Amino acid sequence: MDPVIVVGAGPVGLALSLALAAQGVPSVVLDESTGADEPRPARTAVLRPDTAALLTRLGCTTLGDEGVRWAGWRLMRRKQLVRELPLGTAGEGGAPAPLHIPQHALSRGLRAAIAEEELIQVVTGSRLDALEQDGHGITAHTRGPGATWWRGSHLVGCDGARSTVRKLLGIRFTGRTAVERHAVAALRAELPWPGEALLHRRPPWQGGGEEISARPLAGGAWRIDWLLPARGELVTPDALVARLRDTLAGWCGETPPYELLDTGVYTLHHRLARRWRAGRAFLAGDAAHLLGAVGTQGLDEGVRDIGNLAWKLAEDWHRGASETLLDSYQAERRTAVAARLRAADQSLPILRGGGGLRTYMPGATRGHDTLLADGHLGNGPLGAPPGYPHSPLAPPPAASQTAVGTRPGALVDDVRVTAPDGTTTRLGARLGRGRLLVVLVAPGTGVWDRRHWLTAGVMPRLAEAVAALPVRSELLVTEAYPGASAHSVLLVRPDGHLVTAFGGVRPADLYAAADAVRGGAPQAALGPGGGADGGASPGGAGAPGGGDPPAAHTVPRPNAPASPDRIANIN
Repeated sequence: MDPVIVVGAGPVGLALSLALAAQGVPSVVLDESTGADEPRPARTAVLRPDTAALLTRLGCTTLGDEGVRWAGWRLMRRKQLVRELPLGTAGEGGAPAPLHIPQHALSRGLRAAIAEEELIQVVTGSRLDALEQDGHGITAHTRGPGATWWRGSHLVGCDGARSTVRKLLGIRFTGRTAVERHAVAALRAELPWPGEALLHRRPPWQGGGEEISARPLAGGAWRIDWLLPARGELVTPDALVARLRDTLAGWCGETPPYELLDTGVYTLHHRLARRWRAGRAFLAGDAAHLLGAVGTQGLDEGVRDIGNLAWKLAEDWHRGASETLLDSYQAERRTAVAARLRAADQSLPILRGGGGLRTYMPGATRGHDTLLADGHLGNGPLGAPPGYPHSPLAPPPAASQTAVGTRPGALVDDVRVTAPDGTTTRLGARLGRGRLLVVLVAPGTGVWDRRHWLTAGVMPRLAEAVAALPVRSELLVTEAYPGASAHSVLLVRPDGHLVTAFGGVRPADLYAAADAVRGGAPQAALGPGGGADGGASPGGAGAPGGGDPPAAHTVPRPNAPASPDRIANIN
């Protein structure tokens, strides 16, 4: 079986290769660069708890070493502090804290994890210029010092806003240009609120502009952003330094000593690819979507893309998957990102002016503040982790289904669980392994001897039902789950989204739900004209069966295409 070809070696492409490897799928990462990430302290990533947890599971150690979780959040309007919110992690109280890290440090951590992984090959200096699909795989050509043909089972374009993959596939990238424009500086300084993030609206000093944000980084550093007019004049280095000194003086009373590390000006666009799948080729990250206004985070959504896609590709690679399963990536993720973009676009006229009479209504300003806080802290339509309640993988209704504290399609809580072998861990640690998780809520299992509860009550019947499921599954037990009664059974996808919950052990309903999650039985391999977008699954005869992942190869097999005139080219 050929490896998955990942085009692009930014954080999304690197994370996808690690997510595939965790599920026994080899990949080749085509990297245009030399493999060295230029340090740019002003180019940072804000990760919500769900995406930070996913990257931690993939082995990115720099999140803990060079990332910072904010201790609090402050919102000021002119001279007034209008909101102060303590932040923390699970179990510490307060709202969950985002994690802030320079993007080059994030990429370095992912590359270090890849260096320990035998299933991943990174090929630097490789620029894609052609690709071809057939009924059994996809062929890509790269130019550069090591120009060659590569053969893969699938190809995923993680190659950014100017995606070559997207252009070769002829997929339109529609949306809005220059939605927001910011000047940014990274510096070391002592600010009056150490470890806390600040959003300052309409600061009172001359030239303060409409909005300034300050977010802490590791080592006493800060990133400061100034919202600029969308199509204003160029910001010179001298003008940016003057703006910085005025801002520091406005916050500290006078300009404190500081060390300027990096500066820049960037423009945010909102765009969404019309299709995210074309046969065996997929788009992820900035190749599929651009967002970032009013605190939304494009990298967050890119990481969610790969969490959603990796287990579906792994299922197809190992056992063959239905078109429904492969199409569900676009159905779920594109719908979620489109909703995020829609929320941001609806908020912009209200927050940035032009919102009509609504901006003068009583309480409007407080509503604006809440919108901005939601975007920056990862809450509400602008920032909360998405759910997939209308997924094509949703199971059929059953009388035995029961409500728990998590809605179907949403991310499950990271409760403590025990495996039948006695291993105790967090539920999140069992995600991303290509298995469905069946979680029994059984109060008292933490104090009973494992030999007793394994053979008592509903466990034998549930274990038998899990063994008979049509997809690889793992049985876990938890003392309690929010909103769940004793003997509830939760079915959880490999990416952590709840499929459904049952009131007790219902083997037939559990089987039907698991079958729905895989999109039904795999279909026979089709030619290049089959599938929703002209492609097909590589499953069928010759695809590895169930059980443990097969031994993978680390070197891809380059193949010349049978008919070069069928290759799509781009100059």
